[in-house]
Amino acid sequence: MNTVIQADKLNLTFQTNDGPVHALSDIDLAIEKGEFVSLIGPSGCGKTTLLRVIADLEKPTGGTITVNGMTPEEARLKRAYGYVFQAAALFPWRTIADNIALPLEVMGLSGDERRKRISDNLELVDLAGFGKKYPWQLSGGMQQRASIARALAVQPDMLLMDEPFGALDEIVRDHLNEQLLKLWAATQKTVVFVTHSIPEAVFLSTRIVVMSPRPGRVHDVIDCDLGSERPLDIRETPEFLKIAHRVREGLRAGHAYDE
Repeated sequence: MNTVIQADKLNLTFQTNDGPVHALSDIDLAIEKGEFVSLIGPSGCGKTTLLRVIADLEKPTGGTITVNGMTPEEARLKRAYGYVFQAAALFPWRTIADNIALPLEVMGLSGDERRKRISDNLELVDLAGFGKKYPWQLSGGMQQRASIARALAVQPDMLLMDEPFGALDEIVRDHLNEQLLKLWAATQKTVVFVTHSIPEAVFLSTRIVVMSPRPGRVHDVIDCDLGSERPLDIRETPEFLKIAHRVREGLRAGHAYDE
Protein backbone atom coordinates (compact mmCIF):
# COMPACT_ATOMS: atom_id res chain seq x y z
CA MET A 1 0.00 0.00 0.00
CA ASN A 2 1.01 3.59 -0.61
CA THR A 3 0.81 5.71 2.54
CA VAL A 4 -0.32 9.26 1.70
CA ILE A 5 -0.76 10.64 5.23
CA GLN A 6 1.50 9.59 8.10
CA ALA A 7 1.19 11.13 11.57
CA ASP A 8 3.51 10.08 14.40
CA LYS A 9 3.10 11.33 17.98
CA LEU A 10 1.37 14.41 16.57
CA ASN A 11 0.58 17.09 19.15
CA LEU A 12 -0.96 20.53 18.93
CA THR A 13 -1.31 22.98 21.79
CA PHE A 14 -2.94 26.38 21.31
CA GLN A 15 -1.72 29.24 23.48
CA THR A 16 -4.65 31.36 24.66
CA ASN A 17 -5.19 34.17 27.18
CA ASP A 18 -6.67 31.56 29.53
CA GLY A 19 -3.67 29.28 29.23
CA PRO A 20 -2.69 26.44 26.90
CA VAL A 21 -5.37 24.35 25.17
CA HIS A 22 -4.25 20.83 24.28
CA ALA A 23 -6.10 20.11 21.03
CA LEU A 24 -4.28 16.98 19.83
CA SER A 25 -2.24 14.48 21.84
CA ASP A 26 0.07 11.77 20.47
CA ILE A 27 -1.88 11.11 17.27
CA ASP A 28 -0.54 8.08 15.39
CA LEU A 29 -2.33 7.55 12.07
CA ALA A 30 -1.51 6.21 8.61
CA ILE A 31 -3.91 6.70 5.68
CA GLU A 32 -3.33 4.76 2.48
CA LYS A 33 -3.91 5.88 -1.09
CA GLY A 34 -7.52 5.44 -2.19
CA GLU A 35 -8.96 5.02 1.32
CA PHE A 36 -12.08 6.80 2.58
CA VAL A 37 -11.30 7.57 6.22
CA SER A 38 -13.80 9.29 8.51
CA LEU A 39 -12.83 11.13 11.69
CA ILE A 40 -15.62 10.99 14.28
CA GLY A 41 -15.86 12.18 17.84
CA PRO A 42 -17.64 14.63 20.14
CA SER A 43 -17.45 18.38 19.61
CA GLY A 44 -14.08 19.73 20.64
CA CYS A 45 -12.20 16.44 20.17
CA GLY A 46 -9.88 17.84 17.49
CA LYS A 47 -11.38 16.28 14.33
CA THR A 48 -11.34 19.52 12.36
CA THR A 49 -8.02 20.53 13.93
CA LEU A 50 -6.44 17.31 12.66
CA LEU A 51 -7.89 17.94 9.20
CA ARG A 52 -6.51 21.48 9.29
CA VAL A 53 -3.05 20.18 10.26
CA ILE A 54 -3.12 17.84 7.24
CA ALA A 55 -4.09 20.85 5.10
CA ASP A 56 -1.36 23.09 6.58
CA LEU A 57 -3.99 25.44 8.03
CA GLU A 58 -2.65 24.71 11.52
CA LYS A 59 0.93 23.93 12.58
CA PRO A 60 1.57 21.05 15.01
CA THR A 61 3.59 21.79 18.13
CA GLY A 62 5.03 18.28 18.44
CA GLY A 63 5.53 15.05 16.52
CA THR A 64 5.63 14.69 12.74
CA ILE A 65 3.21 14.51 9.84
CA THR A 66 3.81 13.94 6.14
CA VAL A 67 1.42 14.24 3.20
CA ASN A 68 2.50 12.38 0.07
CA GLY A 69 5.93 12.07 1.67
CA MET A 70 6.20 15.87 2.03
CA THR A 71 5.49 18.38 4.74
CA PRO A 72 1.88 19.62 4.75
CA GLU A 73 3.17 22.99 3.51
CA GLU A 74 4.92 21.41 0.53
CA ALA A 75 1.81 19.35 -0.23
CA ARG A 76 -0.35 22.49 -0.08
CA LEU A 77 1.92 24.34 -2.48
CA LYS A 78 1.76 21.38 -4.87
CA ARG A 79 -2.05 21.38 -4.56
CA ALA A 80 -2.07 17.80 -3.33
CA TYR A 81 -5.54 18.17 -1.82
CA GLY A 82 -8.89 19.87 -2.29
CA TYR A 83 -10.63 21.19 0.85
CA VAL A 84 -14.40 21.20 1.27
CA PHE A 85 -15.65 23.31 4.19
CA GLN A 86 -18.76 22.94 6.36
CA ALA A 87 -20.40 25.74 4.40
CA ALA A 88 -20.17 25.83 0.61
CA ALA A 89 -18.21 29.14 0.76
CA LEU A 90 -19.19 30.16 -2.77
CA PHE A 91 -18.89 33.81 -3.83
CA PRO A 92 -22.46 35.06 -4.39
CA TRP A 93 -21.44 37.49 -7.16
CA ARG A 94 -19.83 34.72 -9.22
CA THR A 95 -21.70 32.10 -11.21
CA ILE A 96 -21.19 28.47 -10.28
CA ALA A 97 -18.81 28.07 -13.23
CA ASP A 98 -16.87 31.16 -12.17
CA ASN A 99 -16.65 29.89 -8.57
CA ILE A 100 -15.16 26.64 -9.83
CA ALA A 101 -12.83 28.63 -12.09
CA LEU A 102 -11.38 30.70 -9.24
CA PRO A 103 -8.56 28.35 -8.17
CA LEU A 104 -7.85 27.61 -11.84
CA GLU A 105 -7.44 31.34 -12.49
CA VAL A 106 -5.00 31.51 -9.56
CA MET A 107 -3.10 28.61 -11.13
CA GLY A 108 -2.87 30.56 -14.40
CA LEU A 109 -4.55 27.91 -16.55
CA SER A 110 -5.66 28.81 -20.06
CA GLY A 111 -9.30 29.62 -20.79
CA ASP A 112 -9.76 26.40 -22.74
CA GLU A 113 -8.34 24.28 -19.91
CA ARG A 114 -10.47 26.10 -17.34
CA ARG A 115 -13.64 25.54 -19.37
CA LYS A 116 -12.84 21.85 -19.80
CA ARG A 117 -12.23 21.30 -16.09
CA ILE A 118 -15.37 23.25 -15.16
CA SER A 119 -17.47 21.17 -17.55
CA ASP A 120 -15.92 17.86 -16.47
CA ASN A 121 -16.36 18.51 -12.77
CA LEU A 122 -19.89 19.90 -13.02
CA GLU A 123 -20.79 16.66 -14.77
CA LEU A 124 -18.99 14.64 -12.10
CA VAL A 125 -21.19 16.13 -9.35
CA ASP A 126 -24.40 16.01 -11.44
CA LEU A 127 -24.58 19.78 -11.98
CA ALA A 128 -24.14 19.84 -15.76
CA GLY A 129 -26.18 22.76 -17.09
CA PHE A 130 -26.00 24.78 -13.85
CA GLY A 131 -22.75 26.61 -14.56
CA LYS A 132 -24.46 29.92 -15.37
CA LYS A 133 -26.57 29.90 -12.21
CA TYR A 134 -25.62 31.91 -9.12
CA PRO A 135 -25.24 30.26 -5.69
CA TRP A 136 -28.47 31.80 -4.40
CA GLN A 137 -30.36 30.06 -7.21
CA LEU A 138 -29.25 26.61 -5.98
CA SER A 139 -30.36 24.54 -2.99
CA GLY A 140 -27.97 23.95 -0.09
CA GLY A 141 -27.16 20.46 -1.36
CA MET A 142 -26.44 21.71 -4.87
CA GLN A 143 -24.19 24.43 -3.45
CA GLN A 144 -22.15 21.82 -1.58
CA ARG A 145 -21.84 19.75 -4.76
CA ALA A 146 -20.54 22.88 -6.51
CA SER A 147 -18.04 23.30 -3.67
CA ILE A 148 -16.88 19.70 -4.20
CA ALA A 149 -16.55 20.37 -7.94
CA ARG A 150 -14.35 23.40 -7.15
CA ALA A 151 -12.16 21.27 -4.88
CA LEU A 152 -11.81 18.59 -7.58
CA ALA A 153 -11.05 21.08 -10.35
CA VAL A 154 -7.43 21.48 -9.21
CA GLN A 155 -7.04 17.70 -9.78
CA PRO A 156 -5.83 16.91 -6.24
CA ASP A 157 -4.76 13.50 -4.99
CA MET A 158 -6.92 13.91 -1.88
CA LEU A 159 -10.19 15.43 -0.74
CA LEU A 160 -10.31 16.82 2.79
CA MET A 161 -13.95 17.28 3.83
CA ASP A 162 -15.01 19.02 7.05
CA GLU A 163 -18.62 18.01 7.79
CA PRO A 164 -19.78 19.09 4.33
CA PHE A 165 -23.33 17.78 4.80
CA GLY A 166 -23.81 18.57 8.49
CA ALA A 167 -26.21 21.48 7.94
CA LEU A 168 -28.44 19.66 5.45
CA ASP A 169 -31.65 17.77 6.17
CA GLU A 170 -31.54 14.00 6.41
CA ILE A 171 -33.10 13.25 3.00
CA VAL A 172 -30.68 15.55 1.16
CA ARG A 173 -27.80 14.22 3.24
CA ASP A 174 -28.65 10.61 2.31
CA HIS A 175 -28.73 11.55 -1.38
CA LEU A 176 -25.39 13.34 -1.17
CA ASN A 177 -23.84 10.42 0.71
CA GLU A 178 -24.84 8.16 -2.19
CA GLN A 179 -23.44 10.63 -4.70
CA LEU A 180 -20.19 11.00 -2.76
CA LEU A 181 -19.65 7.24 -2.78
CA LYS A 182 -20.16 7.19 -6.57
CA LEU A 183 -17.78 10.12 -6.93
CA TRP A 184 -15.15 8.38 -4.79
CA ALA A 185 -15.49 5.19 -6.86
CA ALA A 186 -15.17 7.17 -10.10
CA THR A 187 -12.15 9.26 -9.07
CA GLN A 188 -10.28 6.88 -6.72
CA LYS A 189 -9.31 9.88 -4.58
CA THR A 190 -8.12 9.49 -1.02
CA VAL A 191 -10.80 11.07 1.19
CA VAL A 192 -10.50 12.26 4.79
CA PHE A 193 -13.97 13.13 6.06
CA VAL A 194 -14.99 14.76 9.35
CA THR A 195 -18.47 13.92 10.67
CA HIS A 196 -20.56 13.76 13.84
CA SER A 197 -22.89 11.15 12.34
CA ILE A 198 -22.28 7.47 13.08
CA PRO A 199 -24.50 6.21 10.19
CA GLU A 200 -22.76 8.59 7.77
CA ALA A 201 -19.30 7.46 8.88
CA VAL A 202 -20.16 3.76 8.56
CA PHE A 203 -21.94 4.18 5.23
CA LEU A 204 -19.11 6.09 3.56
CA SER A 205 -15.87 4.79 5.03
CA THR A 206 -13.29 2.11 4.51
CA ARG A 207 -12.02 2.97 8.02
CA ILE A 208 -13.32 5.08 10.89
CA VAL A 209 -11.05 6.89 13.33
CA VAL A 210 -12.84 7.36 16.67
CA MET A 211 -11.43 10.30 18.62
CA SER A 212 -11.75 11.13 22.30
CA PRO A 213 -12.13 14.62 23.73
CA ARG A 214 -9.75 17.07 25.39
CA PRO A 215 -7.10 16.55 24.20
CA GLY A 216 -7.95 14.77 20.96
CA ARG A 217 -6.61 11.22 20.89
CA VAL A 218 -7.19 8.30 18.57
CA HIS A 219 -9.31 5.98 20.69
CA ASP A 220 -10.07 3.33 18.05
CA VAL A 221 -9.62 2.65 14.32
CA ILE A 222 -12.42 0.53 12.86
CA ASP A 223 -12.45 -1.24 9.50
CA CYS A 224 -15.66 -0.96 7.45
CA ASP A 225 -15.65 -4.11 5.34
CA LEU A 226 -18.98 -3.49 3.65
CA GLY A 227 -17.81 -3.74 0.04
CA SER A 228 -17.95 -1.10 -2.67
CA GLU A 229 -21.67 -1.45 -3.46
CA ARG A 230 -23.53 0.28 -0.63
CA PRO A 231 -27.21 1.05 -1.20
CA LEU A 232 -28.87 3.08 1.57
CA ASP A 233 -30.70 0.04 2.92
CA ILE A 234 -27.34 -1.52 3.84
CA ARG A 235 -27.78 0.53 7.01
CA GLU A 236 -30.36 -2.00 8.20
CA THR A 237 -28.07 -5.02 7.85
CA PRO A 238 -26.46 -6.80 10.84
CA GLU A 239 -22.97 -6.07 9.46
CA PHE A 240 -23.65 -2.33 9.32
CA LEU A 241 -25.26 -2.26 12.77
CA LYS A 242 -22.34 -4.18 14.28
CA ILE A 243 -19.83 -1.59 13.04
CA ALA A 244 -22.09 1.29 14.15
CA HIS A 245 -22.34 -0.29 17.61
CA ARG A 246 -18.54 -0.50 17.89
CA VAL A 247 -18.23 3.18 16.89
CA ARG A 248 -20.87 4.15 19.48
CA GLU A 249 -19.11 2.12 22.17
CA GLY A 250 -15.80 3.73 21.23
CA LEU A 251 -17.31 7.20 21.57
CA ARG A 252 -18.68 6.34 25.01
CA ALA A 253 -15.40 4.80 26.17
CA GLY A 254 -13.45 7.78 24.86
CA HIS A 255 -15.25 10.04 27.31
CA ALA A 256 -13.57 8.10 30.12
CA TYR A 257 -10.58 10.40 29.63
CA ASP A 258 -12.61 13.20 31.22
CA GLU A 259 -13.08 11.31 34.46
